[in-house]
Amino acid sequence: MQTVFQKPEALTDVAMHYCPGCTHGIIHRLVAEAIDSLGIREQAIGIASVGCSVFAYDYFNCDMQQAAHGRAPAVATGVKRVRPENIVFTYQGDGDLASIGMAEIVHAAARSENITVIFVNNAIYGMTSGQMAPTTLLGQKTATSPRGRTVEEMGYPIKMCELLATLEGPAYLSRVSTHDSRHVLQAGRAIKKAFEVQQQKKGFAMVEVLSTCSVNWGMTPVNALQWMEENMVPYYPLGVYRDVTAKEGN
Repeated sequence: MQTVFQKPEALTDVAMHYCPGCTHGIIHRLVAEAIDSLGIREQAIGIASVGCSVFAYDYFNCDMQQAAHGRAPAVATGVKRVRPENIVFTYQGDGDLASIGMAEIVHAAARSENITVIFVNNAIYGMTSGQMAPTTLLGQKTATSPRGRTVEEMGYPIKMCELLATLEGPAYLSRVSTHDSRHVLQAGRAIKKAFEVQQQKKGFAMVEVLSTCSVNWGMTPVNALQWMEENMVPYYPLGVYRDVTAKEGN
């Protein structure tokens, strides 16, 4: 019988710990498919961050390094500078990257470090019981904003692609979503592109992937996907925010 669908070689056989309905597993697969497609598994070094993705080193079938909370871009910078021939990527959530790790991601982008960042935005702190994150939407209820996020008390949600696009350093910035199959395919292409940018030594590349957190949102998996489409996508517009290869005609 002909095999038409199988697990990417860049994923291990370890069962994932993610909650039912969470799209971290889909994003893991997209990263693994990009690694397989480009034939870079033996070169790849992933940096696992702290948060829901803390066990990423169990799931990716490549060399992995654990980083302290928020410090994945700093660790990736060190790894890439010591081993420039390797393909180095971080896998980070919004609480990790856009909060405690804000300085690290901004300065890595400003320096145009030749690394690839996979940024998963589910608008909440998932691992630690659903507190408000820097990306939590206005009006969204969380464990620490039970009446909903307000501008007066908590300020506006942070849009990372837009923020980093104000810098001169980034080579590729894209925001994608996982709310339906068409957008999952688009996300896969963006992630592959981010790795290609690193292969071409163009500099810093980040893909922001909108994701669900159905358990902490208090929704069924199906309703969470619909909520993401109706609420997150309008506030966090999808698209390419920087692509230096497009300017060069590549």
